[in-house]
Amino acid sequence: MTSASSEFPKSKRLLRHTDFQRVYKMGRRQFTGNMTVFFLRRAPATESTVSGNALRVGFTVGKVLGGSVERNRIKRRMREAVRTSWPQVEAPVDVVFHPRKSVLELPFTEVVSEVARGLQLAVQRARVSQEERSSERIERK
Repeated sequence: MTSASSEFPKSKRLLRHTDFQRVYKMGRRQFTGNMTVFFLRRAPATESTVSGNALRVGFTVGKVLGGSVERNRIKRRMREAVRTSWPQVEAPVDVVFHPRKSVLELPFTEVVSEVARGLQLAVQRARVSQEERSSERIERK
C-alpha cells in the first residue's frame, strides 16, 4: 500500500496526444546519456486547470526499444524514477522523457539520478527561456 505522498497521480502526467505534440514541436530538448528530455513551459492561457502551475511528465517508449514486456518495464522504471526524484519547485512546465534502450540495463540508481538531472534542467531552462521572452517583449515596447 502506498501513501498519498508517494503517488504519481494523473494530474502530474501528460496524457493527451496533443500535449505531447505541443512539447515536441514548440519545446526544447536536452540530451542526457541514456535519454532525451523534451520540455516546454506552458502558457498562462492553459493554466485554467487545477494543475495549471504544476509540473507534468510524460514518457514515450517506441516499439524500436523492444517488445511490450521491455517497453512496459522501461516505463515502470521511468515512472518510479520520476516519482522518487520529483523536484521541490513547482513550475508550469511539461516534460517528456524519451529513453534509450540502455535504460533497461542501467542500475536503477543511475536511472533515478539521470531523471532527476533531466527534471532539474527542464525546470531551470524553461524558466530561463521564459525570462528571456519576457525581456524581449519589454524591449520591443
